[in-house]
Amino acid sequence: MAEAYIVQAVRTAGGRRKGALADWHPADLGGEVLNAVVDRSGIDPASVEDVILGCVTQAGEQGFAFARNAVLSSRLPISVPAVTVDRQCGSSQQCVQFAAQAVMSGTQDVVIAAGAESMTRVPMFTNISYHEREGVGVGPFSDRIKQRFGVENFSQFQGAEMLAAKYGFDRDTLDRFALESHRRAAAATDAGVFREQIVPLAVAGGIHDKDEGIRYDATLESIGSVKLLTEGGVISAANASQICDGASAALVVSERALKDHGLTPLARIVNLTVTAGDPIIMLEEPIGATRKALARAGMSIDDIDLYEVNEAFAPVPLAWTKALGADPSKLNVTGGAIALGHPLGATGTKLMTTLIHNLRARGGRYGLQAVCEGGGIANVTIVEAL
Repeated sequence: MAEAYIVQAVRTAGGRRKGALADWHPADLGGEVLNAVVDRSGIDPASVEDVILGCVTQAGEQGFAFARNAVLSSRLPISVPAVTVDRQCGSSQQCVQFAAQAVMSGTQDVVIAAGAESMTRVPMFTNISYHEREGVGVGPFSDRIKQRFGVENFSQFQGAEMLAAKYGFDRDTLDRFALESHRRAAAATDAGVFREQIVPLAVAGGIHDKDEGIRYDATLESIGSVKLLTEGGVISAANASQICDGASAALVVSERALKDHGLTPLARIVNLTVTAGDPIIMLEEPIGATRKALARAGMSIDDIDLYEVNEAFAPVPLAWTKALGADPSKLNVTGGAIALGHPLGATGTKLMTTLIHNLRARGGRYGLQAVCEGGGIANVTIVEAL
C-alpha cells in the first residue's frame, strides 16, 4: 500500500475566550496556518492540490465555504480548492485522515489538512441557537431520533458525568488530573517546547505566541472551588476543556511528492481509524476505536511511546487510560485541552502537531491520537516519527 507522510505540522497558540485572538477573523486564522505549513516546508504553493479544513460551528464568520475562505485569506493561489469538514471535536483529525486517504489512493500527492475555530466570534452552538430563537425548525434531533433513544437531547456534559460514574472517578480525581494538565503545559511552555510548532500572530500589544489558557498559579484548592456544572455531579469548567480560539494545519504528501519536491518528512501515518458507538454516553468511544486501531496495525498499547487523548473532559483520558491499561506517564505529556484549550474544529491537527513534535523531541517512535466526538464517534490515528 502507498504511504502518506506529514512534512510540516503547525498551530497557533491558543487564545482564551475574548482574549488575545478575539480580533482575528477565523478565516484569517486559517489562512495563517496554511501559509505557515507551505513556507516552512518550502514547497511551491501551486503544488497544493486540496485543502481539507475542520470547523464545528459553521455559521456567521465560519459559514459560506469556510475552508475556501481560509485559502482566499492565505497566500495560496486561487487555483487551490478547499472543503470544510465537521466531525465535531475530531474534525481536523478527520481532515488528516481524508488527506492521507487521498494520498494513499494515488489520487492526490500534496494535501493540507487543517482546522480553524474562533469560539469567541462564533460561539459554540450558535449554528443551532439562532434558529431556535427565530423559531425556525425543531433542531438537529428529529422526533424519530428522540423516540429511538428515549431522550430529548444528546448532551456531552451528561455524557461526561456518565463516564465518570461508570469508571468510578470522583471530583478530586478529576481535579487532580486537571491540575496536572496545567502543570505539564506550564513546564513545557517555560522550557520552550512549543516554540517550534507555534505560528506567531500579531495582536494588540505585541505577538501572540504562548497559549493563553495555562494557569501557572493553579492549585487543587482553586480548581476545586469552581462551581459544578450539575448539582451533585463531578464535572466543572475547571476539569473540562477550555473555550479557545485557534487554528492548526499539517501538510500531508505521498512518497512521490517527497522526491519531486525535495521534502523531508516528520512522520509516517501508520493507521487511520474511525468508529461510532453509544450516542448517549458519547465520550467513551475512543476506547473501542483505539482497540480497533491497534489490532489493525498489529500493535499493542505498549508499542506506543506517546498518547494524545483529547481532554474534552477529564474523565475521557482517565477512562481511556484505565480501560486500556495505558501508561499515564505517556499521556498528554505537555498538557492537554484543560490547560491549552480546545478550539473545536482545530483540535485534531493541533494535537497531531504536538504529538509529532513531542515524539521527535523525546526520541519516540510511535504516537497515538484519540479524540471523542459528538454523536458517539471517535477518531484514532497512529503515526511513526521519522
